[in-house]
Amino acid sequence: MKENIIAGLDIGSTSIRLVIGQKGKGSEGGKLKIIGAVSVPAEGINKGAVKSIEDVTSSISACLEKAERLVGVPIESVWVSINSPYIKCEKSRGVVAIGRSDGEISQDDIERALEAARALTVPPNYEILHVIPINFTVDNQEEIKDPVGMTGVRLEVETLIIQGLTSQIKNLTKAIFRTGLDIEDLVLSPLAAAEAVIGAKQKELGSALINIGSSTTSLAIFEEGELLHTAVIPIGSEHITADIAIGLRCPINLAERIKIEHGGAKPENFSKKDEIDISELIKEEDADEEVKTIKRKYLTEIIEARVEEIFEKVDDEFKKIERSGMLPGGVFLIGGGTKLSDIVDIAKKRLRLPACLGANKNVEAVIDKVNETEFLNALGLVVWGSHVFDSDKGTGLKLPGGAAVNKTIEKTKKWIQSLIP
Repeated sequence: MKENIIAGLDIGSTSIRLVIGQKGKGSEGGKLKIIGAVSVPAEGINKGAVKSIEDVTSSISACLEKAERLVGVPIESVWVSINSPYIKCEKSRGVVAIGRSDGEISQDDIERALEAARALTVPPNYEILHVIPINFTVDNQEEIKDPVGMTGVRLEVETLIIQGLTSQIKNLTKAIFRTGLDIEDLVLSPLAAAEAVIGAKQKELGSALINIGSSTTSLAIFEEGELLHTAVIPIGSEHITADIAIGLRCPINLAERIKIEHGGAKPENFSKKDEIDISELIKEEDADEEVKTIKRKYLTEIIEARVEEIFEKVDDEFKKIERSGMLPGGVFLIGGGTKLSDIVDIAKKRLRLPACLGANKNVEAVIDKVNETEFLNALGLVVWGSHVFDSDKGTGLKLPGGAAVNKTIEKTKKWIQSLIP
């Protein structure tokens, strides 16, 4: 890893973001510091799926060039987020006999148990992204977090298996390899963001990260320090914009500006007489609109309906694991969709839980941009990569990856290289 550089590449439907971190050396004790963050418009991708490999490659190349100019160091490899409504997750168990004659459990026993857990039937055209251990059982002793060094005869692990669509993985990795970048690993988007946003105490109590992006809303639910459930909902802030465009009968670009500058989600805060003058926005967007004012209450009613639908579907995911209204650590909201005023209040009301805007709490950054909500996914990827970097050095816990995905990445990389003369 050149100059101890760790880079996180977040590929969204509207923007591609790259955050660059650097691990300290010597007296700095391996501390992670963020040295750069850039963003460019995304082309050729929608709801996490590649629609044009050429356009995605071009967008990533532009982002990479911008980042390298900023930090003055070549970026050779990246940790990449993956986000799609086609993500599946299910629980699986793996059981092995403890290998050593004295019955002491080693890391090798844990790896074998995890490998046994991944031997489930994967749906056609899917492959495993992550095998995440929830807890272990040694003989009849249950709910053990770290069994290394304990003694027993039989080791069992309960895991959460996260699977991604093979075609999506191949197309995404193909576009990245064409830029000349190497891929460290693919990480499910909300898992990465949670590394930067949610503290250990909140994960222990029970909490959730909700990322409202442009075309999807993804979530990850934690309890007792472990991931319980994850999901991607195919609704995002673009749907709010579309609702405004239909409701106000205005162009989509004007609807987006109205949402950003005047959007709210609590109609009860306004009377029917409250109006917004949009004449300047019409002029700036070069829109041919005769109506120069809109009713603020009507605008917030449009937005409220869609925001409540998003949180209703989030609560449906909570109900699947019997955690509706039962996460005392609260929910953390991130993503461009959370810039709407009153969205935290709506989340508290609909989810019946504590809620707040997620923020970078633990990572030192020399630039303010990385603390913006849109960059938290990419920042989380850097934190994830830092943990793996530490584990390779023998200083931390190894985070779970997907061996099957790594094989797909290697196959795609070799295929791309074979095309280069």
